[in-house]
Amino acid sequence: MIQRRYEISDDQWEQIKGMFPPYKTGRPIKLSERTMFNAFLWIARSGAAWRDLPEERYGSWKTVYSRFCKWRDTGLLVAIFQTLQVEPDFENLSIDSTSVKAHQHSAGAKKTLQDTK
Repeated sequence: MIQRRYEISDDQWEQIKGMFPPYKTGRPIKLSERTMFNAFLWIARSGAAWRDLPEERYGSWKTVYSRFCKWRDTGLLVAIFQTLQVEPDFENLSIDSTSVKAHQHSAGAKKTLQDTK
């Protein structure tokens, strides 16, 4: 499967694919658990509303939302994220002066005593 923006990698999928319960409804499943999980990630990472989910890629937003609620309520999503955080991906990690403020004296300036008058 080609990894697209906002989607889980093949290595990450291998770690969690066995965690999903069998889907039990009267109708056969149209979209895989991976597609549903990628839809959750798309919503979380893009900040879009559920109704803005690309239907041609992820299916109906109502279906995705109901599966999200089911997995959220059973604690599956928490278990998945705990499993994936064991080996975090530092690819997008960035620390710079805009996110970590240094004390004014940490710049290395020469420290001298002021003359008292």
